[in-house]
Amino acid sequence: MKTTLTAVPKTTGKEKKLYLAAPSDQMAVVESLLFVSREPVAPEKIMNYLEILDISEFDQIISRLDEVYKQDNRGIFLKRTGGGLQLATKPRMHPFLKDFFSMKTSSRLTIPSLETLAIIAYRQPVTLAEISDLRGVNSVGPVKNLLQKKLIKISGRKKVPGNPALYSTSKEFLLYFGLDDLSGLPSLEELTEMFEEKEQPSLFKELA
Repeated sequence: MKTTLTAVPKTTGKEKKLYLAAPSDQMAVVESLLFVSREPVAPEKIMNYLEILDISEFDQIISRLDEVYKQDNRGIFLKRTGGGLQLATKPRMHPFLKDFFSMKTSSRLTIPSLETLAIIAYRQPVTLAEISDLRGVNSVGPVKNLLQKKLIKISGRKKVPGNPALYSTSKEFLLYFGLDDLSGLPSLEELTEMFEEKEQPSLFKELA
């Protein structure tokens, strides 16, 4: 059954009491509290917030949530642990979660890739030779990696002998960093802190 929630302008006083009068709304609030909590929440704490004095009334809310999550098409369930309540993923979902997050982890930028990306972001358009010169090492690998992740693109050719490719950041780069455009680039120090690469700040300082 689909529950329609009404807008709540305040979360205290008469407005909260009126909103929480309906059992379906109480269930929605309990679900939201458990969803955002990293740790199991004590039933007494929830009852106190909802101003529920009768434990049987609270048990009815929990039973309704249980019924919702027991459906086969749901990936989470209501878990009772450590004297509290918590929303957890169903065991049959674990292989999918492991597969997804291992894929996400493998896509993280390495230090060489981050260094290369920083040079391209702040010196673009730039050639592979210029990138390698600034890093002091051959940068073919990091550039290829960034191209595969679509964080950079070939934006043209430099008009010098050999016509080497010029590299610039891509639209995916902006999405990766949550930027609207290049004018919103963080400082090199902020970029370093963002990726917690403080152990190798020399390159960033040189660029700055």
